[in-house]
Amino acid sequence: MAATKRSSARIDEQIEIGDGTTNYVVSIKGDFDWAGARGRLGVALHNAATPRKTSPRMEEIFDGDTVYMGGFAEMEGSWGSIRRDKAEAHYVLRAPMNDPEHVLRQVAQMRQTSKVGEETVSGTPAVHYRGVLTDETVTLRMAKDMRAKTGTMREQVGGITVYADAWVDRNGRIVRTRLDWPMGAAGARATMDLAYHGKAVRVNAPDPGKVVPMPAVGGPLPG
Repeated sequence: MAATKRSSARIDEQIEIGDGTTNYVVSIKGDFDWAGARGRLGVALHNAATPRKTSPRMEEIFDGDTVYMGGFAEMEGSWGSIRRDKAEAHYVLRAPMNDPEHVLRQVAQMRQTSKVGEETVSGTPAVHYRGVLTDETVTLRMAKDMRAKTGTMREQVGGITVYADAWVDRNGRIVRTRLDWPMGAAGARATMDLAYHGKAVRVNAPDPGKVVPMPAVGGPLPG
């Protein structure tokens, strides 16, 4: 994780979410520079039953300690903003504002880690490791009401095991992570692929005159 966070990468993440009746997929794609604290991501929400149908979309720009969100037709070119360290997660296995650094932080805290074996990820040889996440790690920076809901679910089913997987290439960098909350039709799984490590990432923050600071952000797209 430390080696990965000293670099940058192309992000391609798929988050599969079920509510017992409908399955959704959140797609997050873009470039992110952990060392430079900057990146740009595109986020889309799909109904798994109609993957080609037009879906809600959002753009995110990470610049230092601020995350900007925009791209909505109704915003007419304006952007919302929130301090990166103030954003919270409102759903299971979602990072605040889809922050890839949050995902790495959670995976780095896996416990009971074991080596699964050697595999190939998008043509890259990698070693696959698997472990589990503690309740504290699963609810890291999660909104208070959602933490309460997850606690209730654990009590109702007698505990929930959340699995974490990481694939590490020959240079010691992450090429894939996966978090899995197995709850049958109502479960969630988040898989993030990292490619083109070390690529240059150039982004520009929006014009300050078009930015509206927001104390909190929630919803299916920002997580």
